Amino acid sequence: MKTLKFCFIQVYLNKTMNGVAHMVVRQLYLDRLKQYQDTEFVKVITGVRRSGKTFVLRMFRDFLQESGIAADQIIFINFESMKYQHLLTKEALYQYVTARVVPDRKMYLFFDEVQRVADWEDVINSFRVDFDADIYVSGSNASLLSGELATLLTGRMVEIPIYPLSFKEFLQFTGSTKPLDLAFNDYVTEGGFPAVALVTDTEVKRSVLDGIYSSILLRDVNERAAIRNDGLLTQVATYLLSEIGNPISGNKIAGVLKNEGWGTANATSMLRYMNLLCAAFIFYPAKRYDLRGKAYLRSTAKYYAVDTGLRNVTLNRNYRDNFGHQIENIVYLELLRRGYRVDVGKDGEREIDFVAKRGHEVAYYQVTMQLPTQDNREIGNLQALDDNYAKTLITANRMDVGEVAGIPIVHIVDWLLA
Repeated sequence: MKTLKFCFIQVYLNKTMNGVAHMVVRQLYLDRLKQYQDTEFVKVITGVRRSGKTFVLRMFRDFLQESGIAADQIIFINFESMKYQHLLTKEALYQYVTARVVPDRKMYLFFDEVQRVADWEDVINSFRVDFDADIYVSGSNASLLSGELATLLTGRMVEIPIYPLSFKEFLQFTGSTKPLDLAFNDYVTEGGFPAVALVTDTEVKRSVLDGIYSSILLRDVNERAAIRNDGLLTQVATYLLSEIGNPISGNKIAGVLKNEGWGTANATSMLRYMNLLCAAFIFYPAKRYDLRGKAYLRSTAKYYAVDTGLRNVTLNRNYRDNFGHQIENIVYLELLRRGYRVDVGKDGEREIDFVAKRGHEVAYYQVTMQLPTQDNREIGNLQALDDNYAKTLITANRMDVGEVAGIPIVHIVDWLLA
């Protein structure tokens, strides 16, 4: 294997800002892809549009080349490019790839936005069977993980979800020199889409976010689901953005929208729209879990936005609006980013903001703007839990930081950067 031309693990993207060259890498995803490199699994890269899936795939492709993989062993196709529009049938794609396979060499196959290919599941499975290939596919809809693909590749695929930038990545991308707490306010307001972090003009940021939001609703939800009433879909999405962190049900949304003049709203259609928005990764549901009964509660769930910047631009708000729920949203996404499955906990009449599970690991989190002075419900809800799993209270007030009854109280910025 040849010597790396530069330390690829530390640097990937050259970008110039204020005349200074900054090096940025999304290390978390590079490490995850390396973990599954050369395994039998088809790597399925999922995530909301413009979250950086193409960037991550290219980053890994370049890592392979810097690690000694020959260029002719790598086939990289982005199906959103007109260059590859002639490959949108499984037969055409199979012939194209077959003609480029190097005999007796391992091939690395990258298919970005693969869902645009008709019956793509069949051809991906055929590549797995017919060639010595390491396969990576990406898409902007959760349907990649269901249906025919799940049937063909049961036990032979692994999902690697991509999210907008973490706060740590946001600092790297923006090169911010502000005090961390002020930079965090920017992060809450603007969110973590890479295309937004890479520009400095406020109006351009808003325009980029508007464009991302519209493309998700129109292309990843409306067109694919053939929704006739796109106005109602937009109202459902706007309502969910305004209610992040609050319990939501289809009946509740239908009632609110009927009061606003949307007579066609009903619980069944609301649930369909909510599921479609989640499938496009614009929202993530956090189910309510009964810690005593060890069962999920079906009545309501909480819905968190993939990005607070989308929320704030759509609602014309900033970090000051409903700050408590916005930081709760950020903690929820960060837990997902760190590989946890996250539920909302119910312990009798008490609620635990997040129950995070990863393998055999379980951890409880409460999130608050600041500790209330009149009662101890935030720390008390954690103290009342009668098990020995880790418990953490995350606060936005640095005066609260410390420890109570063995439970650490940490500032959100410190927790995000840990």
